[in-house]
Amino acid sequence: MKDKLIVGWKESLDLPELGIFNIEAKVDTGAGSSVLHCESYEVKIIDNHKWIICQIIVNFKTGELRIFKFPVYREKIVKSSFGQKEKRYYILTKAKLYNQSFEIKLSFRNRSSMRYPMLLGKSFLSKKFIVDVSRSNLSQKSVG
Repeated sequence: MKDKLIVGWKESLDLPELGIFNIEAKVDTGAGSSVLHCESYEVKIIDNHKWIICQIIVNFKTGELRIFKFPVYREKIVKSSFGQKEKRYYILTKAKLYNQSFEIKLSFRNRSSMRYPMLLGKSFLSKKFIVDVSRSNLSQKSVG
């Protein structure tokens, strides 16, 4: 257990391959996977491969949007927090916490009605982190 990092109930992290820095994410051990807010997305087949094209806010202070095109890593039917089944498309990218880079599988959903634009789910947390729900932003406090 000593090799695992401790995260709080929310963390700020970077998604450097997307040009997103200091994004607030709620740590959600009840969620199976990690989700990033996007304004909209569509899935297209290009040269026999599925791609997801997303409008993502890269700066939450200014509202700056960018359009990204990612190869679909995986698709899966999941049950939303509202109990509805929906198809989610996942990409592989990097998340940076504790000044370390970790591979993360992300799906996309409009989270504009939610307090945090990102959720960190069990598939990301497992075997790397321990969650201390009484604290927050531990990965940022350690970089100093």
